Amino acid sequence: MKHIVVTGANGFVGRALSGALLEAGHAVTGLIRSDAQCIDGVRRWVHARPDFDGLEQAWPTDVDADCVVHLAARVHVMRDTAADPLAIYRATNVEGSLRVARAAKARGAKRFVFVSSIKAVAERDGGVPLRESDPPRPEDAYGRSKQEAETALREFGARTGLEIVIVRPPLVYGPGVRANFLQLIRAIAGGIPLPLGAVAAQRSLVYVGNLVDALVACAIDPRAANECFHVADGRDLSVSELAEAIGRHLHRRARLVPVPVAWLRAAGRLLGRADQVSRLVDGLRVDTAHLRATLGWNPPYTVDEGLAATANWYRATY
Repeated sequence: MKHIVVTGANGFVGRALSGALLEAGHAVTGLIRSDAQCIDGVRRWVHARPDFDGLEQAWPTDVDADCVVHLAARVHVMRDTAADPLAIYRATNVEGSLRVARAAKARGAKRFVFVSSIKAVAERDGGVPLRESDPPRPEDAYGRSKQEAETALREFGARTGLEIVIVRPPLVYGPGVRANFLQLIRAIAGGIPLPLGAVAAQRSLVYVGNLVDALVACAIDPRAANECFHVADGRDLSVSELAEAIGRHLHRRARLVPVPVAWLRAAGRLLGRADQVSRLVDGLRVDTAHLRATLGWNPPYTVDEGLAATANWYRATY
């Protein structure tokens, strides 16, 4: 049994990860920033100061962690209106992550698993699934902050001996999902016509159950030390195929209108939403061969099983 500290343990991925770790027999402390609930069995540790300021001094004397899995982050914000978005992202995703790593090392942790994002590498695959060795070319403040955090954490690990494991998921979905994926489900459930019928470019996704299975392995497997892994379901879908699959599990046919992709791009430019359109129509596939070869990992859930679970949750909740 290991003792794992999970930052952001009350969030979408954090709750699922905590449950998987507990089921595997590990002790879990949830490091959260507000007085919110974690799942049963998780020791809750509230540290409300922004960007984990003062974390090393506040670390409880009886929390001796073997590993920290760092999920907490400032996530991607569509149409960010901040005067300097990169500075805000850096404060949380770079400096905040380093504070957690420093505190973890000072209190005896051997490993730090950083949940980054495929956006730290690229926004589109250029015709070839993205590998861990590809040179990073992030395009927005969120992606740049994640890439900078990866670099800073690797340097910290090299200086101190803390094992740094980096995991880059694409879009994560599953019961409890929010943001754009939830909006897509709502639109399909509501019978709203979607101009996505002609979109053929494929994008990788990862079901939350598959992601947390990989994260558990990264937290405890000695072979994961100082590695970087891309993780995905193993079957890529176009947004039109995704919508059709969601509709099937909702028992509601997705109403897809075959608007040419060129028209969608033109509309995006006119409306100032070119980036949002690009995320729908450009390919973004990831290569998971390194994770499979290094840890012998295979996703325990198929895409269809993940979408079925997500649709069942939505029908039971809304």
